[in-house]
Amino acid sequence: MSRIFVVVEGQTEEAFVKEVLLPYLNDYGVYDVTPIVIHTNTKHYKGGFVNYYHLKNDIVSLLQSEGSDVFVTTFIDFFRIPNTIPHYDVIANRGSHLEQVEMMQKAIDEDIDDRRFSSYIQLHEFEALLFSSNKGFEKWMEEKKMQTDDIIKKFPNPEDINTSTDGAPSKRLLAIQPNYDKVMQGNLIALEVGIRQMLGKCPRFNQWVDMLIIKGKS
Repeated sequence: MSRIFVVVEGQTEEAFVKEVLLPYLNDYGVYDVTPIVIHTNTKHYKGGFVNYYHLKNDIVSLLQSEGSDVFVTTFIDFFRIPNTIPHYDVIANRGSHLEQVEMMQKAIDEDIDDRRFSSYIQLHEFEALLFSSNKGFEKWMEEKKMQTDDIIKKFPNPEDINTSTDGAPSKRLLAIQPNYDKVMQGNLIALEVGIRQMLGKCPRFNQWVDMLIIKGKS
């Protein structure tokens, strides 16, 4: 069985892997999953995906320090992805956002070039998963639940919520509730929604989780 490391953007995604994703994977016999928050060049701070080379350094360090039974992946947002991604200038001008994400993942995989690694970019960002159901918003943004419900009805697949300046999932939440705090509220909402609902509504996320189950049991 493989040990899985998930390199994530920040504290919210770290908590999501531990509190939401891991219990689901446990049900399928996958137990050894560790989130690693991206390390930046700042001595006393880690987190935030602002430069591809920070991400690459963490990935390469893990692959070099661990054995053949390790599998490394990422959980990063497409929204505001840094332009230091390999071949970014070419990819950013091609096709749909879905096609761009697929090309970026391929570019990262080819750059790392290790069979123990496969990248995953969330379309369009972590908050998209929260729109898989209105259940979380009904509990933690009760006064705004009609507005969040309108967005959910408009986008049957939350991963289609677009990445424009004002249209990204997090920006929509901030427009509805200006004091929305990703770290404080993000996982509370996610826990209420439940991962099975997310998997049923978000096909790319579902595909990634299925891959983790396969890798974790191999």
